[in-house]
Amino acid sequence: MQADPFSAQCPSRQVLDRIGDRWSVLVILTLADGRKRYGEVASAIEGVSQKMLTQTLRGLERDGLVTRTVHAEVPPRVDYELTRLGRSLLGAVGALTDWATVHIDDVVEARASYDGRR
Repeated sequence: MQADPFSAQCPSRQVLDRIGDRWSVLVILTLADGRKRYGEVASAIEGVSQKMLTQTLRGLERDGLVTRTVHAEVPPRVDYELTRLGRSLLGAVGALTDWATVHIDDVVEARASYDGRR
């Protein structure tokens, strides 16, 4: 099958949609330095709701980017960790994050200029 991310039916488009959603990049970056409990992930990402974090983690798990491990303890403990496939995204996600932090002043200036013309 020829990958065509411009086609809505192409699985590569679905992967790009997953990686480009609001929370996935932040979850991936949070898990970059190793296994974390759900609460640790939630605490690291300001503004994410429990519902959205759960949906994001499930989607990343479904796509093979994150593993979920349930420990038979009382209370139950659940850990999340990047898979090898998930770790292969760190270079690209890190580059996007670096770009955003380096160029944020330029973006803010462009927004102000645009808004001033409206």
